[in-house]
This record gives sequence, C-alpha cells and structure tokens, in this order.
Amino acid sequence: MRPLKNEYRANGGVMMRDTFLFDLDGTLLPFDIDEFMKLYFGEMAKHFHGMIDGKLLAKYILESTEAMVNNLEPRPNEEKFMEHFAKLVEVEDLREYKQKFDLFYDERFDLVKECVERIPIIEDSIEILKDKGYKLVVATNPIFPIKAIYKRIEWAGLDVEDFSYISCYQKNSYCKPRIQFYQEVLDAIKKEPQECYMVGNDVQEDLVAGELGIETYLITDYIINRNNQKIETTYQGNYQDFYDFVKALPAVLPKDKGLI
Repeated sequence: MRPLKNEYRANGGVMMRDTFLFDLDGTLLPFDIDEFMKLYFGEMAKHFHGMIDGKLLAKYILESTEAMVNNLEPRPNEEKFMEHFAKLVEVEDLREYKQKFDLFYDERFDLVKECVERIPIIEDSIEILKDKGYKLVVATNPIFPIKAIYKRIEWAGLDVEDFSYISCYQKNSYCKPRIQFYQEVLDAIKKEPQECYMVGNDVQEDLVAGELGIETYLITDYIINRNNQKIETTYQGNYQDFYDFVKALPAVLPKDKGLI
C-alpha cells in the first residue's frame, strides 16, 4: 500500500483530492452474489407469473444485460437493455413489461434484502467523510434502475441524499468495466481524475478506474477477482483499514450536497 498523501499538483499549486467514488454491491452493501441472484430472480418470477416463465425471464434479463454492457453507443443503458429485451420477448410495444418491471421494485424488491449485510464501520466511514467535507458519489455498475439503487443504498443504512451523484441505467450510457463509464461519471460531477478516489471490491470492474489516474482503494472483505489477476491498486485493505484511512484524512471545504 502506498503511503497516504491526499494531495496533487495543479495550476502551479498543491490541491487536495476531495471526492470519493464508491461501488455499491460488495462495498457499501455486502452480500453473497449467488444468494442475491437466486432471491432476485425468484421474486421476479413470482412477480411475472402468468406473463412469462420465470427461468426464461431470467435468461432474457441476463442476455439483455450482457448486450447492454457490450454496447458502447452514447445513449442510455435503459434504451439498450429494452431494445435487446424486446427482440427476445418478440413484442414491439414494451409498455406492459416496463410497467411490470417498475412495479417489481415497489412491491417485491425489498424481499431480496434478507441476503444483504449492514456493516456499521462503513456507515461510520461515510459519516467521517461527510463531516470532513468530501464529495461522495455512488459509482455502481449502472445495470439497475434508479429505484433499485436507492433501495440498496438504504439497505446499507445510508442516506441517498448524502451522495451528490448516483449512477443508474436511466442516466448512464456505459457500464463497468468500460473505462468510458468512469469518464462519464467524472464529466457528470465535473471532476478531474486526480481529484478522486474509487473505492470498490471488484478487481476487474473497479480498479480499471486507475487507468484514468483515479486513485483506487480495494476493499478486500468481499473481494472479487474473477481471473485471479495481478492486483494493481493505490491502496487496499479490509473495512477496518478503510475506516482508519478516512479517519486519517484531512478535512476539505466546502461541503457540497444534493443529487445531480
């Protein structure tokens, strides 16, 4: 781990990094991904009962998500997902499906939260960063609608209002691990890479932010490293280590809040 040095040089002077980008699943909100997917698609099947077979629906959702991730056209992820999904279900008008998906997050999605875990020390870390004036961003993979992301932030015991920007599939045009996703977030929050940290648990999806010059912090408690590749990160450690890291950071001003 590199020594803590929360500053960079710009315009002839020394500036401070004042923005934290956070992954959500496995970072702010720990859970077992296999258990989550089982519960998620199980509740989805019940919700769509009588409209489409549950196993077929899960297959179509996964295929459409993959198509969305691989589509680098500069248009909202939601459009890309629905376009591919419409071809699979062979309907021209998706309004009924869209309404049904939207209703799912109101009526059944909360039943999935039994597989998640709240980590008080990450809640404390967020409070410390807030008190010190850091700008906080949720840079989750934007493959879910905003309703689902708001709910998962709340499951983590956090307040959506504490984050100045929250990625989602209605708003973003790229997905992890595409470097374009991180550039899109930087453009939206009007920050340069050297002003930011990216905190996540996924070696492939989160540490790629370092290619832009963002300093990265790998949370190791729920680490994902699909290909057991060499880990290249600025910092790494468990939740306790991250808490100690933010506790040692200097305060920055001014503090700025409000959802973009």
